[in-house]
Amino acid sequence: MGLPEMDIAFVLYPNMTALDLVGPYEVLASIPGIRSHFVAETRDAVSADRGLTMVPTTTFAEMDRADVVVVPGSGHWKEALEQQPMIDWLRKVHPTTKYTTSVCTGSTLLAAAGLVDVATTHWAVRDLLASQGVEVSTDRVVESGKVITAAGVSAGIDMALRLVAMEFTDAGAKTVQLAIEYFPEPPFTQDEIGPEIAEGLKALLG
Repeated sequence: MGLPEMDIAFVLYPNMTALDLVGPYEVLASIPGIRSHFVAETRDAVSADRGLTMVPTTTFAEMDRADVVVVPGSGHWKEALEQQPMIDWLRKVHPTTKYTTSVCTGSTLLAAAGLVDVATTHWAVRDLLASQGVEVSTDRVVESGKVITAAGVSAGIDMALRLVAMEFTDAGAKTVQLAIEYFPEPPFTQDEIGPEIAEGLKALLG
């Protein structure tokens, strides 16, 4: 029995965070039968918030369904919430999906579209997500029905690995994890980083 084929829409928009999208893409595109689509308002190149340029393969008007949607976050999350055509498309395509997912502040875009009740997000925007009427979790990955949200940036890899395990097999997810050598050993623990750096960064981001 072969693996199921799936159309995955990776959403592009100005000033998105590249790793939010590239991390899940690297995991999910490793699975045979996955068809990746990079969808945006137009086919014009999109620059991420650190300048990386990506080119859409389709537009919101052209793609009216997807098995999976992956919504990245942005270091400019307030501006992202002004991307009304994208939010409208998320609301439109959500009924067609098996899974609608987000990474980092992408959960605030799902909230703006009215698609999520319980979610996680980047630690710096938990208050914003809560103000949108969402029950905010501090977990790294949260499943709420068919909506799966990941916390900040690198957590998108965890989310995608969990999705592979859910939709395909644990062995498949383990194989991908080994292939990308995802066994994080960061140089500093959260305790070592400390509240002073966290507060300074939050002020800078806000």
